[in-house]
Amino acid sequence: MSTPDTQGRGAPAAATMLWITGVWGLCFLAIRQGLQDAPVLWFAALRALIAAGALLPLCLVQGRGIPRGRRTWTLITLMGIVNVTVAFAAMFAGTAGMAIGAAAVLANAQPLLIILPAWWIYGEAVSVRTMFGIVAGFAGLLVVGVASGGGTGAWLSVLAAAAVTAGALLSRTLRYVDLVAAAALHFLIGGLLLAGMATLNEPGAAINWSPQFLAVLLFLSLAGTAAAFLAWFREAARSRLDLLTAWTLLVPVIGVAVSLFLPGERPAPWAAAGTGLVLGSLWLVLHQPDGRTVQGKVTKDSDTGSREGQ
Repeated sequence: MSTPDTQGRGAPAAATMLWITGVWGLCFLAIRQGLQDAPVLWFAALRALIAAGALLPLCLVQGRGIPRGRRTWTLITLMGIVNVTVAFAAMFAGTAGMAIGAAAVLANAQPLLIILPAWWIYGEAVSVRTMFGIVAGFAGLLVVGVASGGGTGAWLSVLAAAAVTAGALLSRTLRYVDLVAAAALHFLIGGLLLAGMATLNEPGAAINWSPQFLAVLLFLSLAGTAAAFLAWFREAARSRLDLLTAWTLLVPVIGVAVSLFLPGERPAPWAAAGTGLVLGSLWLVLHQPDGRTVQGKVTKDSDTGSREGQ
């Protein structure tokens, strides 16, 4: 799995992926804290709109070009719908309905969801070992969902993972488009749709603008959204999608680790077992028999292809 695809794409930058997944892992704790002061849809809408508000002035100051063409705008709009409107709404609602650790595991199933589409659409080969990893990973997700009580929270978290997977696939098709501008506009479009949904479904909802809520909101919007997603899109443009999304299984590790220190958040034994199965599937997908892993230990051809694609 660590060989380059048909266009020479290889592994993403390890340092970049470590800080992205670290920030995203903490986002689940931030979401849980923020939901004490704001309703689900308004909170999600604010996260997206503030991220857009941070990136749009950057585009103006740096003179970045506005995307042109019907196809480009259609793709950006679709990304806004799936990667922001659907993903954020489902992620926030899922986190509200179940333990932080379980929500983090289910909402970060992208590595398992992306492998078959990446093979079908982009020609990224799938081995028997990888297929076994996919099956084991889905079994682990099922265990986590059932152990966490199933219900709406579990399904919403899986929906969030599917939406982010679709967003990653769409982002690969954006060519010759400034990534900062595309990221800003897709956050704006998705955030406006979320605000419209919030107006219809949460009318008259009050938000407690406490210092804690403001700190959480700014962390989610600036670090967890504007900066992290921009870096994510840059890596998606230059990396194999299976190797890119495999890193997101570190997010639930952080989410589960954080939940161990919070009252009422300690995962049930079966949920912990399911989490272990999911992480084991990651090892199967990434760790080849000769010991190669995503953390830069790729084949010589993969390393060359990765550098040439930069």
